[in-house]
Amino acid sequence: MAGLSVEYINPFLAAATTILKQTCMIDTAIGRPGLKDMKFSHDSLIIIIGITGDVRGQVIIEFTNNVACDIAGKMMMQGPLPELGEIGHSAICELGNMVLGNAATLFSSQGIGIDITPPTVGSGDMTFSTAFTKNLCIPLSYEESKCINFNIAITSD
Repeated sequence: MAGLSVEYINPFLAAATTILKQTCMIDTAIGRPGLKDMKFSHDSLIIIIGITGDVRGQVIIEFTNNVACDIAGKMMMQGPLPELGEIGHSAICELGNMVLGNAATLFSSQGIGIDITPPTVGSGDMTFSTAFTKNLCIPLSYEESKCINFNIAITSD
């Protein structure tokens, strides 16, 4: 499947690891990728960002609520937030914008033009399906037990 080739996955991973290092001062370890149903639990917070252009689809960045509070707090140079609230949601959305904006720049350097949509935040039990491609889930872990899942469902067809 063309959408799942390394050529199209690596820019997202490079952007994510760079942005998390720069904005949150965390080093992430890339876990084993795998195909996954886009099913999210009651403790999930997700950011959905659409992709258009030479590559199409969406990226869904998935956190548990605790990890989202931790990341938002790190972005604001504080400890973990007790709850996200409006400012925390804004920080998490901005993280998504920075990662996907950086990925768009990396794609551009390869001669691949993409645009991204504004982020949408969701939380709780949700299920999505796509008929045009499979969803590849790549976990990025940090501080031993914390994890951010990057769900990439894209195609260049």
